[in-house]
Amino acid sequence: MPLTNEQKKHYKSIGHHLNPVLIVAENGLTEGVLAELDRALNDHELIKIKFALTERDDRRALIDELCKQSRSELVQVIGKMALVYRKAAKQNRQLSNIVRHSL
Repeated sequence: MPLTNEQKKHYKSIGHHLNPVLIVAENGLTEGVLAELDRALNDHELIKIKFALTERDDRRALIDELCKQSRSELVQVIGKMALVYRKAAKQNRQLSNIVRHSL
């Protein structure tokens, strides 16, 4: 289900204070990157990802592929940073950025 504009606005305000938990470099979406992405989304729901690619078009294609493979929603892209969201099957109240920053 796509995010509403109100949800995106709220998630952007939370994401502003987050540090990147994943860095995607020239090797792209390897098995290790996808496994770590899945773990981070399950734990935190809303994460910031840094892309160490210089070409804007390559970076955007990689972001789209990452969202597709992880079944996550793209909230925002600023430069080399992407903010993505995926609702966790079982929300961990201590780790979820949505719960922790909504209090």
